[in-house]
Amino acid sequence: MKFATTTRTTTTLAVLLGVVVAAGVHQATATALLRGDKTDEDDSPCHSAANKDSCFATTDDNGMTCEWCECSAIPSECLTADEAKLAPEGVFDCSSPSRTKLDFITLVGDPVKDDFCDVNSKSGYMSIDQSAYDQNGEGKNLFYWQFDKRGTSEEDDDDTTPFIIWLTGGPGCSSSLALLTENGPCSVTPDGTGTQLNPYSWTEVANVLWLDQPAGVGFSFGEESDTNEQMISEDAYWFVQKFMDTYPQYAKQPLYIVGESYGGHYAPAIAHRIWLGNKKLEDGAQTLNLAGVAVGNGLTAPQEQYKWYPEMAFNNSHGIQVISEDEYNTMKAVVPNCVKLIEECNNGDGVINKFACQSAFYVCNLGLTSPYQATGLNPYDIREQCKVPPLCYDFSFVTKFMNSASTKEALHVNTKKSHSWASCNMGINLKFHVDWMKDFSPYIADLLNDDIPALIYAGDVDYICNYLGNKAWSYQLTWSGGDEFRAAPEHDWKDGSGLARTANGLTFLQVYDAGHMVPSDKPEVALDMIRTFVSGGEF
Repeated sequence: MKFATTTRTTTTLAVLLGVVVAAGVHQATATALLRGDKTDEDDSPCHSAANKDSCFATTDDNGMTCEWCECSAIPSECLTADEAKLAPEGVFDCSSPSRTKLDFITLVGDPVKDDFCDVNSKSGYMSIDQSAYDQNGEGKNLFYWQFDKRGTSEEDDDDTTPFIIWLTGGPGCSSSLALLTENGPCSVTPDGTGTQLNPYSWTEVANVLWLDQPAGVGFSFGEESDTNEQMISEDAYWFVQKFMDTYPQYAKQPLYIVGESYGGHYAPAIAHRIWLGNKKLEDGAQTLNLAGVAVGNGLTAPQEQYKWYPEMAFNNSHGIQVISEDEYNTMKAVVPNCVKLIEECNNGDGVINKFACQSAFYVCNLGLTSPYQATGLNPYDIREQCKVPPLCYDFSFVTKFMNSASTKEALHVNTKKSHSWASCNMGINLKFHVDWMKDFSPYIADLLNDDIPALIYAGDVDYICNYLGNKAWSYQLTWSGGDEFRAAPEHDWKDGSGLARTANGLTFLQVYDAGHMVPSDKPEVALDMIRTFVSGGEF
């Protein structure tokens, strides 16, 4: 969204270590150690691939050696001495010499029980200590929940299965919210106590990872949070690198970065950072198979998109006039100054430019979004009243579910470091006012020029990131295939489901009768859309 104002099994070890772990693990002892239960300490050597001097190990009567470390994102595991020697570098992150300082014991990416929310999922944290913005004790740890494509298992995965990373916007909103209310494999029951399967989950066509970022969003945590896309993209890049290192079965799969709402900033910035990283690999990085970027009802090119707020309020395709003609004319009069400030914001990164960014945020939103909000209508769906400000939707049942002790245990949440889950963190939202008006459409152009396809889609009853503005910037985008894209005719898509224009890898899709969250309003249409995109089909 964008605001206007199970007990461990030896299979898990095999996946992590890339080896077949011998049977005969003393399960009760291993489970006790994993939970942090008290055991006698001894002077056994630390079997870790990293920071060997900082770990403390214990060994039980069955020869199980367990790492005892303060672990925030890549926690401890009980291994035999021989198994520990096979652990790839970086799997263990041990930073405390004493077990008494142990914070959290769970394997990064622990499996989630099959009956919790569909099958074959894992959740946990990744530290991002290779990021340039996690070098001064920030301790950022990003929470994720990843599902395999339905009907497959990790053993079935091959290099052709698409891998999608989903990014909810805000800024400051949790991607877990989208998982449970839009395109994930399950939704939360109305009483907030359980889940039910979603037949239109995007896991029908791909492996999908929902990422809570930046630090401080959802269950992610850290001492400091990001404030701009340079930080966002750097952190996310190293998250993906660490995830693919940990789970190499996904590393060669076609990777798609998909963002919604303020994800119109996130997705282009992160995809662009991956693209740049592929061109010049850094130490510890691998080439990522970037295959596409998609933005749904996003804020990507503010200087163009803000021009279209008066039209969306008065001249939209549904004939819904939510303001008077006088108000329409007043809003139109604000546009030139708004656009001028946004252009100055994007003319550099100096003090004057940052001041222009702040000024643009207040001038443009006050003049072009506040009049709409004053109507009491839902900015995410012009057909409805705003029932529960500021998001206009009641997500209390999701909040209840995510904050229950059983959910946190099932998802391996670090309850000592992460705060209570909230759909959106307004404190983080406020930190992005300078970033808000930055233009990320040139990043899309760079990707298109290198034959990396892009899908821009928009539900046509959303006001806040409306289809008119998204259609305009994608139409005007300067890139090598721009002339052919502009010459391409608009055409019906999926028997009246939408209106599409596509050429040379760029597609703009207007989704009929959908609001800000297309997968929620039109789940079957959204699934057809993402299936077409990741399969390289024609719109």
